[in-house]
Amino acid sequence: MNVKVIVNFDSDSTEEMRTEAKRLNIEIVKFADATADGQADVELEETKPDSDYMFSYTSGTTGDPKGVRLNHTQILTVVDATMKIVPVNEHSRVISYLPYPHSFEQCMLGMAFVSGCKIGYYSGNPANISDDCQKLKPTTFPSVPRLYQRIHSSVKGKMDALTGCVKWLADKAFAAKTHNLLADASYHHACYDALVFNKMKAAFGGELTAMVTGSAPIDLELLTFLKVAFCCPLMEGYGLTETAGASTITHPNDPVMGHVGGPLECCKFRLKDVPAMNYFATDKPNPRGEICMKGSNVT
Repeated sequence: MNVKVIVNFDSDSTEEMRTEAKRLNIEIVKFADATADGQADVELEETKPDSDYMFSYTSGTTGDPKGVRLNHTQILTVVDATMKIVPVNEHSRVISYLPYPHSFEQCMLGMAFVSGCKIGYYSGNPANISDDCQKLKPTTFPSVPRLYQRIHSSVKGKMDALTGCVKWLADKAFAAKTHNLLADASYHHACYDALVFNKMKAAFGGELTAMVTGSAPIDLELLTFLKVAFCCPLMEGYGLTETAGASTITHPNDPVMGHVGGPLECCKFRLKDVPAMNYFATDKPNPRGEICMKGSNVT
């Protein structure tokens, strides 16, 4: 038994609780007493740029999870570089529901703190994200491809169920906006948004101005559909826990999809030859190799 102290949020503990705690050599402390003790003068160590911010654990996709030691400089440089591309400001609202140990969510949290935007915390059930968005009306929505796939299936299922003139209008609207999206990264259409797509946007509060995806590749068809349906850019990022989250991100004004964008300004990339796999940076037309990164965001 490693537990030594239990802080009780209730008004008082029962006799049974105190007896069992004493038997286990555990001290029960009232929450009010704990906060009173915490108000005493305590000299806090000054935070420095290289002070530890957190230990973020990788998912363990390619092996055992690894704890990555990240400092304030690494997190803030990623946040600063990402904010130059993702439109977040003091008037924005972002919904928080991804796990906090994940570097993707830490990047979103950092952008919210630095910009002063509002953070809405979800109700606790990812299946109810749409309901949470109805109350928060987020302007920025971060997610992962697996959840975006569920959103896509739900919206597309409703579109496929349409019939007659309504079906004809929806198909025509989707084709027109897809054409404009691929031509010049246009996300809005004065007529079709009012007739068709504003109803789709309403599923997530109706005020989205940007979506972000990371942690895994996203299907190109899915990416196109969501941009058209929700009338805003969906920016795809690439990074690692070891790079404090994002290392690249797509630009909202880029009409070309199927890539993860260019390097953030805090990070440099190079391709290292891997002769054993016949990968060379000089390969034409597509250079290949091991991706190496260097920058103030790299642990």
